[in-house]
Amino acid sequence: MEERPILVAAAVIRREGRYLVGRRPEGKRHAGLWEFPGGKVGEGEAVSDALARELREELALVALSVGDALFEMQDPGSPFLIRFIGVEVGGEPRAIEHQALGWFTLTELEAMPLAPSDARFVETLSSPPPASSAPARP
Repeated sequence: MEERPILVAAAVIRREGRYLVGRRPEGKRHAGLWEFPGGKVGEGEAVSDALARELREELALVALSVGDALFEMQDPGSPFLIRFIGVEVGGEPRAIEHQALGWFTLTELEAMPLAPSDARFVETLSSPPPASSAPARP
């Protein structure tokens, strides 16, 4: 029997044309790589509640609004299904869980060592949308 993927919600937080990402701590999967913040969605937990909890615990931020999913993919070599979701937050982030935090432009993100799923998401932000109706950028 195939195991159900473990849903991970990643917050796409943007201010003044820059995205908030954190550097993964040592001893964790993809240690030292940069990622959009977030975490596992608990059994029976709403994605919006999981994001609010993770942002509060890991960054001392308050989720003001949680938008729609922007991108989703299975993390290579893991049971994790990463869902990238636009989020508006209040407060200034603190690196509670991450080694470092930073606000980066899309061009800067493209040149950074990102975790695999995060890198793929950034590629989707960099690609011009198809001629047909495409979702708006966060």
